[in-house]
Amino acid sequence: MLNVNLVIVMKKELVLKLTNLRPKAFELYKIAADKGSINAQNNLGILYFWGNKAEKDLEKAVYWLQKATENGDEVAYDNLGICYELGISVNKNETDAFELYKKSVEKGYLNAKLSLGYCYIKGIGTEIDKEKGFELYDKITEKENIEFLKSIYDNEENIISDLNLVNYLYKKSAENDNDFVLYELGNIYEIGKGVNKNLIRAFDYYKQAADKGCVNGKYKLGYYFLHGIIVDIDKEKAFMLLKESAEGGNDDAKKILAQYEQDEGIEKEIDS
Repeated sequence: MLNVNLVIVMKKELVLKLTNLRPKAFELYKIAADKGSINAQNNLGILYFWGNKAEKDLEKAVYWLQKATENGDEVAYDNLGICYELGISVNKNETDAFELYKKSVEKGYLNAKLSLGYCYIKGIGTEIDKEKGFELYDKITEKENIEFLKSIYDNEENIISDLNLVNYLYKKSAENDNDFVLYELGNIYEIGKGVNKNLIRAFDYYKQAADKGCVNGKYKLGYYFLHGIIVDIDKEKAFMLLKESAEGGNDDAKKILAQYEQDEGIEKEIDS
């Protein structure tokens, strides 16, 4: 896998570098989760989503997220809500997703305010109520959310700037679900810019952007399929998306395709 620089932020106080710590993390979280640690149950669920081919297990991921929600974990409510909203390893149920987001918001979780606001804007699991949606978007700039992000950011000024950006992008998406806004929303979740990092949500927004023809969205989606990030590895789908992205002018997609062609050429020389 090439995602060696990806950093998981599953709880605000937890940062894991996948390259070196993931195998040990699975072992430690499994022990703690079995003993009833709520944080470990949520984090283990996320690791099962984001693991490599040998580690990934969506059923176990949902199982541990459900255990964490049973114990009242605010982040797990949001994570499980995404599963129900998108139909990931569970039957899609937007009403259940909406209720899970509500519970997470009641506990003050930053990401859930955006998830719930989006539900009100789009009518996901509830009636459309844009006023409520915008109110929730505005709440992300409140003091408790600034405090939440302080362990991730270097200074408060950057936190406020990024929270305002997130608020702006979500409101723009309510006005016009264009491919650029959807791609930018995917990006903020991938890197954790003004939100708690969440690759599942990032994948969803990149997919929405790609479906609307976004060249950069197709690159990101192709990259995820190529390296098995969230989804299972699917090289055929990956290279189809990367080719479309490269044809649209994305330099990163061009580099991956060029490297692939070079590697294929080397393998053919070795075989001959």
